[in-house]
Amino acid sequence: MSEAPTEGAAPPAAGSPDRRALVSDVSIGQYLVRRLRQCGVRDVFGVPGDYVLAFYALLEKSPLNLVGCTREDCAGYAADAYARVNGIGAVCVTYCVGGLSLCNSVAGAYAEKSPVVVLSGSPGLRERIKNPLLHHRVRDFRTQYEVFRRLCAAAAELNDPYTAFREIDRVLEAVVRFKRPGYIELPRDMVAAVPEGSHAPTSAEPASDPDVLAEAVAEAARRIAQSRRPVIVAGVEIHRFGLQEQLLALAEGAGIPIAATMLGKSVIRETHPLFAGIYEGAMGREEVTRFVEQSDCVLLLGAFMTDINLGIYTADLDPAKCIYATSETLRISHHHFHDVLLPDFIGGLIKAGLAAPKRRPPPLPEADPGAAPLGRDEPITIGRLVARLNQALDESTVVIADIGDALFASSELVIRQQTEFLSPAYYTSMGFAVPAALGVMLARPHLRPVVLVGDGAFQMTGMELSTIVRRGLAPVVIVLDNGGYGTERLLHAGDHAFNDIHPWHYHKLTEVLGAGTGYEARTEGQFDEALGSALADRGAMSLIHVHLPADDCSTALHRLARKLSRRV
Repeated sequence: MSEAPTEGAAPPAAGSPDRRALVSDVSIGQYLVRRLRQCGVRDVFGVPGDYVLAFYALLEKSPLNLVGCTREDCAGYAADAYARVNGIGAVCVTYCVGGLSLCNSVAGAYAEKSPVVVLSGSPGLRERIKNPLLHHRVRDFRTQYEVFRRLCAAAAELNDPYTAFREIDRVLEAVVRFKRPGYIELPRDMVAAVPEGSHAPTSAEPASDPDVLAEAVAEAARRIAQSRRPVIVAGVEIHRFGLQEQLLALAEGAGIPIAATMLGKSVIRETHPLFAGIYEGAMGREEVTRFVEQSDCVLLLGAFMTDINLGIYTADLDPAKCIYATSETLRISHHHFHDVLLPDFIGGLIKAGLAAPKRRPPPLPEADPGAAPLGRDEPITIGRLVARLNQALDESTVVIADIGDALFASSELVIRQQTEFLSPAYYTSMGFAVPAALGVMLARPHLRPVVLVGDGAFQMTGMELSTIVRRGLAPVVIVLDNGGYGTERLLHAGDHAFNDIHPWHYHKLTEVLGAGTGYEARTEGQFDEALGSALADRGAMSLIHVHLPADDCSTALHRLARKLSRRV
């Protein structure tokens, strides 16, 4: 569980074999383990089951760390978060009852470009003769494969020893190249099968067309040089492809301010003098929206044009003034360029030696400890909670926000280092944050997660704290208890009981789990004391149960609800 230095560029595990060496006399299971390590996987999350027990036994004896989780979807979220900060992750489950439980987590990883390798056992090939009704089977033996083929960048069934190694290489190459999940299904009687002959892993490195690249860089550089108010809007692909340093080199060399999308939050440290804030169209802070939309040249680098990123399509960006570059497309104004890789395009702009007129970014949200002292007996609100949390964040803290106001309120947090904010801000699946903390802590042991999670999301996956306790990990989990689904209450007017949930004594779960400390906060003073104590205690998990008014919400969520409620 060694530290991985930069997201998007996971190094091979220490002592892992040379990926170019000829391989012979190894089983399919052994080769799969070998290749996972070569790609940078050190930990595998999952839940065992009979069709995958043989491979689990192999994993247990291997250098990989096997992390048993409480549920398959939790294992998927943990692997997703691990992949976001490590560069690649892996999850291993059994056939259908395990795999189909994993689908939502993998769908989110696909939507948000997180490179997760999905490993599943399946009935042995000899067991399938005469098409018997084996347990866990749905419809036919290929049903799970067909489902994951639609959720992954590449999928393979290892049902032929002669092609198994090549299929493993193909799927792993797709995961690394496209930063999206890949699926490998391993029949249980193939785990120990040893293919004949030798095999040399191969990979085809993609390359830009040099002439197209040169023309695209020249046109982009010309537009930037002619502009008076350029700005960069950086998105999630800067995280995924490990391009943070290149982005900084471009911005600092040219003096161009950087805004980030919500999904790309923490793409650079948010105390950097060139950081302009989170751009969310009309949903975001007015001064940031105005700063970006008044620019005469907008470099959208690695950004998805999603509804959340664009403030429910309230963003007012003139395509004629935009340079839009991702791993999949490059458009400069209305000109389209093909076969240009995002890293090469950014590298070309760095080499162009650009210089932009100086432009002061908008001020950051206030994080001065003396700016807004908390009242001892005042009821706590989400706005005051975030203001206090802002004072506590440092370079060793990673914020993991679940969906709802946990996400939207946290847009006001000032993140101190790169890639220290995680949230499923596009796919927006509830229940991500607590299992994600497990993945982050195993990938980056030096980081301490502060988890923001609503009570509704916590009731879905919060018991993954059991695994966190078992592993002796020490996150700070803040449960925002407003008695139900606060975001949905705002989206659809009226007093609807379907948005209410049964109340839990969340702070007492530490007693159930047998470890950690629980805190309960109803006032600003109680939250202040609880947060201080939790951050000081690095020996075990801390859970802070914060009672919020049912109608309380952040400014960002209020703006979002106003836009979305017209459609719901």
